[in-house]
Amino acid sequence: MAPRGATLTEALAPDEFEEALRAHVGQYHHQHPFHRRMNDGKSSPEEIRGWVANRFYYQANIPHKDGAILSSCPDREVRRRWVQRIIDHDGTTEGSGGIESWLRLAEAVDLTREEVEDERHLLPGVRFAVDAYVTFTRTRPWVEAVASSLTELFAPDLMAERLAAFERHYTWIDPEALAYFRARITQAPRDSEHGLEIVRKHCVTADTQAAALAALSFKCDVLWAMLDAIDRAYGNG
Repeated sequence: MAPRGATLTEALAPDEFEEALRAHVGQYHHQHPFHRRMNDGKSSPEEIRGWVANRFYYQANIPHKDGAILSSCPDREVRRRWVQRIIDHDGTTEGSGGIESWLRLAEAVDLTREEVEDERHLLPGVRFAVDAYVTFTRTRPWVEAVASSLTELFAPDLMAERLAAFERHYTWIDPEALAYFRARITQAPRDSEHGLEIVRKHCVTADTQAAALAALSFKCDVLWAMLDAIDRAYGNG
């Protein structure tokens, strides 16, 4: 496996390359102290509200990053499948989609839609991290942008753990408002399988594999930086 930030001297075999991508689970934000406290049931309502309000900015920008990937992807078959991600988040009708589900979660933790959507609680560090991620997907080669999305490899287990933690520890939140987490348990494996298929197919040289690994490291840093900002503002640890 290539160390973080290393330059590959020769291309890895496809399965070795996939192993190197999956090894980034050690950098994933489920290890962040804020996340660990939240999953252990130690977060206050204020912390939960701060996390939900700030995470909304990331959720709202997911269609922007996926649109950026679509706009630069030359492969029609990839575009046909990738567009489902935008549909999942934006929905096809009023009241549907992942963004709407997140707003329902916000209401369930005693935030209003207006205060979440107008970004009054948005922290500068969260804005900076999310904007950097969207800029990355707009300016880097499309396969690198796809590689950056492969944090979804780790998302299903995290979502299942988060859902169980919220149902167990935060009973003041309406269980029906946790629909976003339930949906991502099934959506993330589908999305990560497609992303991994693309990256394995197109990243076959040392340079392209190193770029993909760096892209995934960058995305892990984005998610970690978001939690750093939220932890400083709301954390009790």
